[in-house]
Amino acid sequence: MAKTLVKRRLRDPDATRDKLLSAAFEEIYRRGFQAASLDTILARAGVTKGALYHHFPDKAALGYAVVDEVVKGLLLKRWGVLAPVTGDPVSALQQVLRARAAGLTTREVELGCPLNNLAQEMSPLDQRFRKAVSATFDIWTQSVAKALKRGQTEGTVRRDLDVRKVAGFVVASIEGSFGLAKGAQSAALLRSNLAVLSSFLESLRATKKQTRKARS
Repeated sequence: MAKTLVKRRLRDPDATRDKLLSAAFEEIYRRGFQAASLDTILARAGVTKGALYHHFPDKAALGYAVVDEVVKGLLLKRWGVLAPVTGDPVSALQQVLRARAAGLTTREVELGCPLNNLAQEMSPLDQRFRKAVSATFDIWTQSVAKALKRGQTEGTVRRDLDVRKVAGFVVASIEGSFGLAKGAQSAALLRSNLAVLSSFLESLRATKKQTRKARS
């Protein structure tokens, strides 16, 4: 019984921190970082102000942690499969785009991409925010580039392409599509743009001759 109580006490700080991060993400996503209310975050998390400052010295530190631990995790969950270990990367990219279009929620259209929202709001104001957001975008871009590079090696992706530039264009197209959809409050617009991007990806495929040459 005593051991169980000790384990619970040890876990409580982590549980409190997780509640704060979850509540902060929701508040920041809906209102933006600058307008986010610490009182609302505390009420949603069900913790005291003392508990908040035990884990985070100030609001900025809480915001940085939201980017590094919540937004980044959400990004990897939704888009991390862009760098599959096996299979045709172009088809894998198209499948992810189709899945995202099919699984689109009203909230995503209403509020947009949480990472892009913070990039637009905080990059000009806070260098640490800017670097955290930029690093997360870079993880995403690199995952696409690595997948395309593997496709070049296996002969399924054109070898004349600069995969880093193409990956940057893909990420920018997705983020731009979410931004336009947010502005228009239109899921149809977002789905249309993702479908056009999927069609564009066909142009990345190697010809049958190039594929045979790579495999010979």
